[in-house]
Amino acid sequence: MSARKIAKIAYRLLQLTFIGLVIAHVSLDLGYPWWWNFLPLVLSYGILMAAHRWGGAPDSPRAAREPVEVAPPVAGRWSALNSPADRTPSHGTHAYGQTFAIDVVAEPEPGARPKFRWLWPLVRRNSAFPAYGAPLFAVADATVVRAVDSQRDHLSRTSLPALLYLMILEASVRDLAGAKWVVGNHVVLDLGNGAFAIYAHLRRGSLTVREGDRVTAGQTLAHCGNSGNSTEPHLHFQLMDGPDPDTARGIPFTWRGIGVPRNNEIFEAPTTESQPA
Repeated sequence: MSARKIAKIAYRLLQLTFIGLVIAHVSLDLGYPWWWNFLPLVLSYGILMAAHRWGGAPDSPRAAREPVEVAPPVAGRWSALNSPADRTPSHGTHAYGQTFAIDVVAEPEPGARPKFRWLWPLVRRNSAFPAYGAPLFAVADATVVRAVDSQRDHLSRTSLPALLYLMILEASVRDLAGAKWVVGNHVVLDLGNGAFAIYAHLRRGSLTVREGDRVTAGQTLAHCGNSGNSTEPHLHFQLMDGPDPDTARGIPFTWRGIGVPRNNEIFEAPTTESQPA
């Protein structure tokens, strides 16, 4: 186990210890000053800061390298969100190797995707979104090194109350539980030359590959879903320098024939011979 992984595990355990001490202090008369409860919290952040100082933290990008060119993971008309073409880190953090990550949502025609609402409806069924169930394709000839398909697809978080719930409560719990619960159902491909591709938030029961399988570019891997730390059915795609998002650092990518679409940019991904028409 790497030093980065150990640091991340220690961070989560200390965060949970802090929560447990606060609950115990409120419920029981433990006879010590209340500020002692915060010692595990301070220590948890100290571990991450120390790991960062000595090069062991996952929350920092690797030295600049040329973008890796791969095929697009989707086919048809899509729109980009949280794109590294607009800023890096694209999702506001280097954690989980997502420095150069991108989110894409299906836009088969204008207005086909439900828009964000301030109050109502609070949530929507996944079937209301055209991305749900869309096939996802291997971006290169590769080996499947991770394939997780056990988490449910939850309802959308596309209203202000639901989004606040996700950001304040659900995301915090998932972060403490580990990377698996953040990315949801996912597939990780080993592309070779130290590059790994992850497809996150996949639909439960849709994976067509298993760990150890060899896949070819354009082969169907799974279908788009809404599992993990996700607001609506979409694909979260990124390249990283290792198979574990907890310890990996992001790698820039470019999609062959498309480049890196900017936020809200509509792009058309071609269908290849090995993909269904």
